[in-house]
Order: sequence, then C-alpha cells, then structure tokens
Amino acid sequence: MKKVLLATIVTSVILSGCSSVPMESKELTQSAQSFSVPSVENSGIYVYRKNTMVGAALKKDVFIDGACIGETAPGIFFYQEVAGNKPHTISTESEFSNNDLVINAESGQLYFVEQYIKMGAFVGGAGLQAVDEKIGKEEVLKSHLAKAGTCSL
Repeated sequence: MKKVLLATIVTSVILSGCSSVPMESKELTQSAQSFSVPSVENSGIYVYRKNTMVGAALKKDVFIDGACIGETAPGIFFYQEVAGNKPHTISTESEFSNNDLVINAESGQLYFVEQYIKMGAFVGGAGLQAVDEKIGKEEVLKSHLAKAGTCSL
C-alpha cells in the first residue's frame, strides 16, 4: 500500500512540473531581504511561499486589501508597505473562494505571512497563516522576490 502511494506521489510530482512567475533582480531581492524598518507611519508585510513540491505547478494570486500583489510560485516572496496602525486583509485564491487573513499592522513593524498549498477535491487550494518574525525571515532569505502586480483574476 505504501509503495503504491509513494509511486502515485512521485508520478504526480514529475508530471506536474514547476510553475514560474516574473522575478525581480538579485539586487532588489537582497534589498528586500535586509528587513529594513518601514517608512514612517507604515508597516511592512512579507508574503512568501516555501519552495516545496506540493502544488509546484500551481500559481496562486495574493491580494492586500483587495489590490493585486502578484502570483506566487514555489520559493518566492513579495514585500509591501502598508499604512500602519490599522487592519489589513491579505487574501489568496483557493479552490472555491478566497481565503483571508487579517493583520492589525502597527507602524514600524514587519509582518510575515506564509501562503501554503493544500490539495483539494478538484485542484489545489491555498491558505494563509501569520508566522513569527524569526521563521518568516528564515523563509524569506531562502526565497526570491517576485515582480508585483500581475494576477490571473
């Protein structure tokens, strides 16, 4: 039974391929990975997707307060400054509807959000979870900055 399951997973991974999205330069990536303090009265939000094979062929849109941030793929991140001292809604497309996460962003703070892929009944969905700063920084440092502003919807 385990061998059949393993063979199914390996075959799915091989056939699914990997997706890609437009990337920013190495210099812009390194600048965003310096984790500088946001501009006065702003907060910074990092949204990243780990570089895993689960859902590797899927690209998923991400929005902050309804505005397109971009499409994710494995091993990428986005950085967006937002107004501080107010709530912001981060959303990602999923199997049947968007999934939302609300962050009460304080001025001068950085926030880290992991977008993860979850396999569903028909296609892969996506979810969001806030992560602590240490984990968020570790994951962003393993990733590459994607170009913002291109969504499929």
